[in-house]
Amino acid sequence: MRTFRPLLALSALFLGTPVLSQEPIDALLARGEALFKDDVGCWVCHRETGEGLVGPSLLFGPTPTDIFDQLESNPVMGVIVAELDPSDEDLVAISMHIRTLAGLPVSAELAEQYRTEIVAYKAARPIDIPFARSERDLAVEAIQSFGSVITGWERRAKEGSVLSHYDTQVVATFDAGEPRFTPEPGKTYFYENTGTNSVPAVLFEGFEPPTQNQVVVGDAETKEIIASYALPESLRASVHTSAMSPDGRYAYIIGARPGGDADQFEAFASSATLLKVDALTLQPIKQVAIGGRLHHAQVFRNYLLLDMFARDTDGLALMLYDPETDEIVGGVKDVDMGGMVYTVWSDRDYEYIYALMEPGGYAPGRATGMLGMINIYQGKLVAMRPFWIAKIDPDTWEVVREYPIPGYRPNWAVIDSNKEHIYVIASSSVASKINLETGAVEWTNGTGIGPYGASLNADETELWVADKGEAAHHLGRTITVMDTEAGHAVDTLYGAYKVDHVLLSPNGKEMWATSNGEGRIYVYDAETRELTHKIDMPTNGDAHGLIWVHYDENGIARVVRDQGGFHNGINPALGRALDY
Repeated sequence: MRTFRPLLALSALFLGTPVLSQEPIDALLARGEALFKDDVGCWVCHRETGEGLVGPSLLFGPTPTDIFDQLESNPVMGVIVAELDPSDEDLVAISMHIRTLAGLPVSAELAEQYRTEIVAYKAARPIDIPFARSERDLAVEAIQSFGSVITGWERRAKEGSVLSHYDTQVVATFDAGEPRFTPEPGKTYFYENTGTNSVPAVLFEGFEPPTQNQVVVGDAETKEIIASYALPESLRASVHTSAMSPDGRYAYIIGARPGGDADQFEAFASSATLLKVDALTLQPIKQVAIGGRLHHAQVFRNYLLLDMFARDTDGLALMLYDPETDEIVGGVKDVDMGGMVYTVWSDRDYEYIYALMEPGGYAPGRATGMLGMINIYQGKLVAMRPFWIAKIDPDTWEVVREYPIPGYRPNWAVIDSNKEHIYVIASSSVASKINLETGAVEWTNGTGIGPYGASLNADETELWVADKGEAAHHLGRTITVMDTEAGHAVDTLYGAYKVDHVLLSPNGKEMWATSNGEGRIYVYDAETRELTHKIDMPTNGDAHGLIWVHYDENGIARVVRDQGGFHNGINPALGRALDY
């Protein structure tokens, strides 16, 4: 614990009389400035000028007693108490420095008056009341701190390899049709899968939800929709992601449960399928049973890294899918992980897979985390068992580390470009920054309600969080911008209803946010935070995920960005932004 307090006269400690400091006024002001500008000092919430940021303006000149009262009564000030533990003399110094910021007079006489006032104020405070505690109260106190989760953590995953396999089945093939657009060399395009679950209440009068899923492509520079294809209603399923092969040749979208003769294919018992789509014709060419219902997908090495919603009897929770062979090269089952896998993420070098894990038992199977979180919001639960991150080596398929996390039901993660920290977004309306080497939680702070997706800006000083309203039955429509160093919110942006995913574009200049509620993409200037474009999806189908595909001067395609990160040599945080 850091402290800036001087040695105090013993008589002052025992007699309760004011401390008569001999410190010159200039030294007192210097001390106040140092405290004010400390890493966790007042400036974080009130600006270096004291004009206010997420906290109010201080330019009215609070007295040391005013500051002490806030430290005791305002929970947000807890970090200052914990880290700085300011003495009375520190509070006098801070108050005097704030007066200089406000252009108010300072003097040794005023400082002495402040010392007398704060001692008198403390002497007149009521003593803490020792309330009775029940046995349950004591049991809760024993485990209520996150520190108790850390010290009591026991490995969940089994030792050794957690590798499992699943044999895919091709249940249908289709004619690819004719190209719906011709990509130009040097151009960048965005792809978006849309579903049928937009919210009529937040759209225009007379809106009727679409009945077909679509694959949509647009110009990343002009933000114009170029082409789209509506899949047959017979192939409809609930869309939650957009995915593409690393070479940009094939898009992937969830497909319906296969129909037909159950004796012909085991896959007919599956909950859904995966549709492989030609990236130029936008039409499906193959329907594949992969052992469950797709949730999210992203490029990983030469494969696609998938996580699943529903799992079939022998299905996998996460898998690596080969787009060349349409086979699963390896994956993991929940039983070997000691909990239910929700979403999965990776670092820029694809060195590890990070699985966000949920404790079982709050609902059947895969719904455990979501229903548990709903019950927290609705007051039916007051606590849940810990959630965690499992770090998997994809070469050995061993869980090499587990990270217990603050909050409940983590759903999104971002690993920084140096692979030093992982930012975790939890449905309990918090975001956390965790050191990947030590496992230490460097900060946890509030977001908007029910957050979901998140993205770092180009210099990684900001974390943009999509406040979807997840699990809270709330039509979230804001984006919270957080300072990655201090963990404090620095801005709240107006956004689309049920804003779901937010992604930094490959040029490093824009943040794109997809809306489940409106069936739109909102585009923000990443520097000014101004909303610059609203892109309506065809028939306002609910938008999920985003992919950017760049065609080089020879017309060769490559995926440069998807919801998992940047790919194929592009990464604005490393100074390798795409120029368009």
